[in-house]
Amino acid sequence: MPKPKVALYWAASCGGCEITVVDIEAHILDVANAFDIVFWPCLMDFKVKDVEAIEDGGIFVTLFNGAIRNSEQEHLAKLLRRKSKVLVAFGSCAHEGCIPGLANVTNRDEIFKTVYHETVSTDNTKGVLPQPKTEVPEGVLEIPEFWNKVCALDQVVDVDYYVPGCPPQSNQVWAVLDHLIQGKPLPPKGSILGAGQKSCCDECPRVRKEKKLKRFYRTHEIIPNPDECLLDQGLLCMGPATRDGCGAKCVKVGIPCRGCYGPPPGSHDMGMKMISALSSVIDSEDPAEIDRIIATIADPVGTFYRFNLAHSILYRVQDDVKEKRP
Repeated sequence: MPKPKVALYWAASCGGCEITVVDIEAHILDVANAFDIVFWPCLMDFKVKDVEAIEDGGIFVTLFNGAIRNSEQEHLAKLLRRKSKVLVAFGSCAHEGCIPGLANVTNRDEIFKTVYHETVSTDNTKGVLPQPKTEVPEGVLEIPEFWNKVCALDQVVDVDYYVPGCPPQSNQVWAVLDHLIQGKPLPPKGSILGAGQKSCCDECPRVRKEKKLKRFYRTHEIIPNPDECLLDQGLLCMGPATRDGCGAKCVKVGIPCRGCYGPPPGSHDMGMKMISALSSVIDSEDPAEIDRIIATIADPVGTFYRFNLAHSILYRVQDDVKEKRP
C-alpha cells in the first residue's frame, strides 16, 4: 500500500520552521518511514512541475510556512491547496504574517524607494527598479510580482489547521506529526494544533506581585529578578496576550515573551489585548504622566504587533495605491 504523501513549502519566512522540523531529531526517520515526501524544496531538489503532476487532493498534508509576499508565493499557496487534503499554516508567518507582516506599516512604493534609492550602500544612479518582466537578449526575464502588502496564508487560501510559533517548538511539531502517523481522528477544522488553550502567563513560573510602573525598560537596561513577573518589573512581556504551549521558554530565562504563539482563545487582536493589560500596571492617573510612561515603550507597533499585524484589526497602512492583488 503506498504511503500517504506529505509536502513542505517555505514562502516569506526566515527558514526557522524548516529547521524545527529537523529538530524533531530521530523522529524525522519516523516521518520518512510513514510518509512519501513529494515536495520539500528547502532540502531536496523538487520542482513545481512535480507538484503539478500530482492529482488534486493527492497530497495528504502540506505544512506551509511563510507569509504571502509576492505572486509566486500566491501561486504555490493555491497550487498546494488544490493538491492537498489537509493544508496547515505552519508557524507564525503563515499563521498571522509574523515579522514579514510588519511591512504592512508601509507600502510597496516606499519599500522600493528605501531599498533601491535611499540606503547608504545603494549604487543605482539610473533609478532602476525591479520589474515583473524585463526584455534581455535571451528573451523575456520574469520575476515574481512584489505585492503592496503581506498576507497570512488564510487570507489567500482556505486553511485547515494552524501550528503557531516562531518557530513552533519541536516537541509540539512532533506531537502533531505523531498524531498523523498514528492515524488518529483529525480535530475540527480551524483548530490550533501544538499549543494550549490559555495564555503564556498560565505556564510561567514567575510570581506576580501587581506592581505599578513609572516606566518601561528594554531588556539590556535592567537585570530582572529571576523569580518575579517580568511585566511587573517594567519589561514588556507579551505573556498576557499570547497563547500558551511553548513552555514559557523565553520568560524562564529572563527574556520577555514576544508573542509568537499568537493570541489566546477569545482574543483576535494581540495588540489591543496587551494595551488593555498595560492599563493595569501604569502607576498614574495624570494624562501627562501617563504619556511620559508610554513614551518609554520602544516601537509600540513592532512590540505589540510583531507577529500578527497582518492578521490584526489594523492589518495595514491605508494608501491610494491601486492593487491587483489581495
